[in-house]
Amino acid sequence: MITLTRPEGTDPKDVQLTRRGLGLAALGGYAVYSVSAQAEPVHTDEAGLVCETVQLPAADRGVPAYVARPDAKGRFPVVVVVCEVFGIHEYIRDTCRRLAKLGYVAIAPDFFVRAGDPSKVSDFNEIRRIVSTASDAQVMGDLSAALKFLKAQKYVDKGHMAITGFCWGGAVVWLACERLKEFKAGCAWYGRLSSPKPGEFLGEPGRQWPIQLVADLKAPVLGLYAGKDQGIPQTDVEAMRAALVANRKTDSSIVVYPESQHGFHADYRTSYDPKAAADGWARMLAHFAANKVKPKPVS
Repeated sequence: MITLTRPEGTDPKDVQLTRRGLGLAALGGYAVYSVSAQAEPVHTDEAGLVCETVQLPAADRGVPAYVARPDAKGRFPVVVVVCEVFGIHEYIRDTCRRLAKLGYVAIAPDFFVRAGDPSKVSDFNEIRRIVSTASDAQVMGDLSAALKFLKAQKYVDKGHMAITGFCWGGAVVWLACERLKEFKAGCAWYGRLSSPKPGEFLGEPGRQWPIQLVADLKAPVLGLYAGKDQGIPQTDVEAMRAALVANRKTDSSIVVYPESQHGFHADYRTSYDPKAAADGWARMLAHFAANKVKPKPVS
C-alpha cells in the first residue's frame, strides 16, 4: 500500500508496490509510483464533453495540455488544473472532466514534458529528476502560454479564470496568484508554503515559495491542508495565515483537516479521505463562485 505523506510526493520508504496496484496503473492510466492496490478511483465519463490534447505556445516549444470542456455553444469560465509531481495521469484528467461537467473549461498543462513522463516511472529518484527540471521561470512561462491559448479560444470566457492544483501544483497555485493578473481565484490543495531545507527535494537556492510573495497576491487563494501532513508542518500553515493577515490579504484563507494526510483528495491512494475531499471540493467551488468564476451549466 502507499500512503502519501509529503508535499512533493512519497519518500521511497513509504512505498510498497503491488501487482494489483501496478495493474491498475497500467490499465487505468494512473501514476505507476503512487497508485494504491486498494484504490477504487472516481471515474468521470466524457458524455457531453469535448476532451482533447492541445499544444500551448511556450517560448521554447509546444507544450501539450489536456482540455475538457462542455460540448456546447457559448463561452465558459476556466479552471487551470496544476498536476502533482506525477504529471498528467488519469487522476488529473478525471479532475478536469469533473470540472467540465459542472460548466468549466478545464485545462492541465504538462509542465514536465521536456524531461519525461513521471506518471510512467516507478523510481522516485527519477521522478525527482524530472520534476526538478521544471524551473520556477519555466512553469510561469508555461502558465502564461496556457493563458494565451485560452484567450484565443471561442469557447472561453477569458474574464473569468481560476486555478487549482495538488501537492507540487498547490504551491504553483499560490505563486500563480501572486504573479499573474488573469486569475480571479485560486485553490491550493496541500501545496508547500515555504522553502525546503538545503539539499532536500526542490530546496535549491533561488527558488521562490508562496510565503515570500504574499504581499503580491493578486487574487484570493483558498488553501486546503492536512493536519497529519509530514512534509508541511502546522507551523508553516500558521506562518502563512499570519502573513496573509499582516499583508491585509484577508480574502485568502486556509482550512486544515486535522485527521487527514497529505494527498487526501487523491482517490487513487490510501491517503484518500472521502469526507475531507468532498468538503474541500465544495469549498473550492464556493470560493470560485464568490470570486466571479462561477460555472456555466449547460442547459
